[in-house]
Amino acid sequence: MLGLVSVFLLVLTVGAYAEKPNIILIFADDLGYGDLGCYGADLATPEIDRLAAQGLRATDCLVGANVCGPSRSALMTGRYPMRVGHPISRHPFPKYAAYGIAPDELTMAELLKSAGYYTKMIGKWHLGFHVEGSHPLDAGFDDYLGLHSNHLASRPDASALYRNREIVRADIPFTEVTKLYTDEAVEFIKADHKEPFFLYFAHHIPHTPIEASEPFVGASGKPGKDGEYSDVVLELDHSVGRVVAALEEAGIVDDTLLVFLSDNGPARFGSAGDLLGGKYVTTEGGHRVPAIFHWPKRIPAAQVSDALMTSMDLLPLFCDVAGVALPTDRTYDGKNIIKLLTGEETQSPHRYFHYYNGLHLQAVRNEKWKLHFPRSSDDQPYWAKRDSGKRVYTTLEAPLLFNLDTDAGERKNVYSQHPEVVAELMREAERIRAEIGDLHMVGRDQRPHGLANPQEKGEP
Repeated sequence: MLGLVSVFLLVLTVGAYAEKPNIILIFADDLGYGDLGCYGADLATPEIDRLAAQGLRATDCLVGANVCGPSRSALMTGRYPMRVGHPISRHPFPKYAAYGIAPDELTMAELLKSAGYYTKMIGKWHLGFHVEGSHPLDAGFDDYLGLHSNHLASRPDASALYRNREIVRADIPFTEVTKLYTDEAVEFIKADHKEPFFLYFAHHIPHTPIEASEPFVGASGKPGKDGEYSDVVLELDHSVGRVVAALEEAGIVDDTLLVFLSDNGPARFGSAGDLLGGKYVTTEGGHRVPAIFHWPKRIPAAQVSDALMTSMDLLPLFCDVAGVALPTDRTYDGKNIIKLLTGEETQSPHRYFHYYNGLHLQAVRNEKWKLHFPRSSDDQPYWAKRDSGKRVYTTLEAPLLFNLDTDAGERKNVYSQHPEVVAELMREAERIRAEIGDLHMVGRDQRPHGLANPQEKGEP
């Protein structure tokens, strides 16, 4: 027999979540912080900009890693890649044959499915598609359509379109992928749904190859490779607009939480705005991404939040609005940010954020201060062995401290001026190393990754 307190809590929960929202997560690939009009780009991106104007635009959203695979493992689980055993981006070499997201890691799809959601994924998985137990269908998705990795990856099926576990088209031109994905998303949104749905739409763009489809070639009016990149961003913007239009046509836009963000900073092309660096490194340009939240029923329009939030926050956020209790048998690094989104709170729920590059802890920050640790090329994972282009601070002889409130570009080192801040962040670094590890240290809550010589791409 339930006690009075239990009955009260049950009624409160049922009342709060009597109408569960649909949830759509649109995940861009290698889109930089400065690539959208609403983040200061000189390129108008009207559909995404409109989405931001109608909801909340985050200016300090960090992803859990600076490259594709680890970032996606953090997104899906709400936990740092080191904690879930997926800190390295996989490649088509024998050493990665058994490397995927661990089957007993709980994804946002699995948790939402437990709350009665129909779960669908479209696009890039990159978490061990061919590894037993690591396929999207093993990770909580009812339905999958997509190219499982990068179109240019050196796998025989890199350009194969899969429906669930079967190839439905062996060699699809990259210029057809975005429209095909968007058509699938629109058709799904407009279908007759008997239960709330979760749609994870993971784009391949604007990751290489930088190839827009024919209607968008030259659309930006910019010359050269930068123009080609901008054309692809416009195609991405158009796709987002079609998704929103489908929600409006289906009459469910007010009842849908839509989140748009990128998996990491920009690679060779694209812009991090005033931030330093990009993909592959632990400066803000590698981890800070555009992030937009839209839900007319709950999120007031025209909000801009400077509070520190992370991609790992999406899992507890989604669980909260779906009425799912977070499991208590594991540590979640993400925090529920619903009150930030609704405007009830303005302060970040995070005390610290930890910047790992592969297995190496390279920086720690609180909302204001960021401390970089010394590092050599030997410490770096294969994607950041040397400075080139947006790869910066790949080696450091001495620590650096930056005030991100006044220097988000990480250019003015104030290490010697704030010894008390340095001491605090050093203590936090020691704490997190003991918990989830470092390059030469195994943490007490670190899942083994199982890779030999993990910082190198190929065989030992």
